[in-house]
Amino acid sequence: MKLSIVFLNYNRVAETRYTLEQLSRLVNNRDDIEVIAVDNGSSDGTKEFLQTQTSWVHVISIADNTGIAGYNQGFKLAKGDYILVLDDDSHPVDNITLDRMIHHLDTRPDIGIVACRIESANGERFQTWHLPEDDIATTSMAFVACGFTIRRSLFEKIGWYPEDFFLYQNEMEVAIKVLQQDYKIYYDPQCRVVHRQAPQGRTGWRQVYYPTRNSIWLIRRYVPYPGAAYLIASRLFFGLIRAVQSLEIKCYYQAMRDAFTTPIKAEKLSKSVRKQLTIFWRQNSFWHQLTGKVRN
Repeated sequence: MKLSIVFLNYNRVAETRYTLEQLSRLVNNRDDIEVIAVDNGSSDGTKEFLQTQTSWVHVISIADNTGIAGYNQGFKLAKGDYILVLDDDSHPVDNITLDRMIHHLDTRPDIGIVACRIESANGERFQTWHLPEDDIATTSMAFVACGFTIRRSLFEKIGWYPEDFFLYQNEMEVAIKVLQQDYKIYYDPQCRVVHRQAPQGRTGWRQVYYPTRNSIWLIRRYVPYPGAAYLIASRLFFGLIRAVQSLEIKCYYQAMRDAFTTPIKAEKLSKSVRKQLTIFWRQNSFWHQLTGKVRN
């Protein structure tokens, strides 16, 4: 088994159905790929639908919504050398994508993660600071969580997804840990994943609480003072703006409290890793956001 495709589902049965239709088209007649679907306590019929697909899909049903911890259940079941991680509303475009990811990891022992080109249904590339600005094959600081492939052994070594994050910024925690292991993250624009971005089941308070709390956790863990103080202040400002815009002030204060009261063990990054993460630090910097100089 070369590749395990793992995706998490939560209350978007139409998206789950469509994703499996696309995966069936791609993996039909292939014996080197398995598909694992994890249901995160859905109540809209997703769980029941997945049970009708068990002839070709490994299905894991979790009683409650555990956030990204649900993914870890699928990762632990995976038998492939590599794991392709998707959302319930994302899918690979073609077998070229699957074959290129496998080829990169088979032939490049220095690569730990292949980051995919994330695009809309009509092929337009989503611009994100996680990936290189130019749409060319090159090393990358990070990846987008709805479409990347990682060595299973490496993923297991770094502890899978950080379950306490629940949602958001988990890809940055993984990216940092992969870089700490001296692996490269490689962006290949010919590895294409469509992200349909279905809005159902995603509430506004989550977009205030988790990015604020989890970003501060990352800064507390990996940035020494006094630099950490500046980035935390910047992050609090960004979170406040989002909270005001979405009328979620209470969630914002809860995020602040949890961001600082949770014990965090600081880790020292090497000079090389710190340099590779420059864009991430700038993304969380008020000055760089204000001047539009996140990338340069």
